[in-house]
Amino acid sequence: MLNINITNFRKNIFSILEQTIKFNEPVNVSTKDGNAVMLSEEDCNGLMETLYLSTMPAMKEKILEDLNVPLEECLPEDKVQW
Repeated sequence: MLNINITNFRKNIFSILEQTIKFNEPVNVSTKDGNAVMLSEEDCNGLMETLYLSTMPAMKEKILEDLNVPLEECLPEDKVQW
């Protein structure tokens, strides 16, 4: 996570936004009144989807169950049909 104060953020906002979008690196902007975190839209959408899925008890159980499956038993990525 990139940490930056508000003054430097203002000076470099365009390049910081581009970097956040391109590399999905969150930015922590510090001010005298507190901090704010900036995320790319892609990261934000991913977090929202994760939160949504975690509210579904059956989905949460399935995800936790599947985390314990050995990699040898998993389907190779090139064999997955999307």
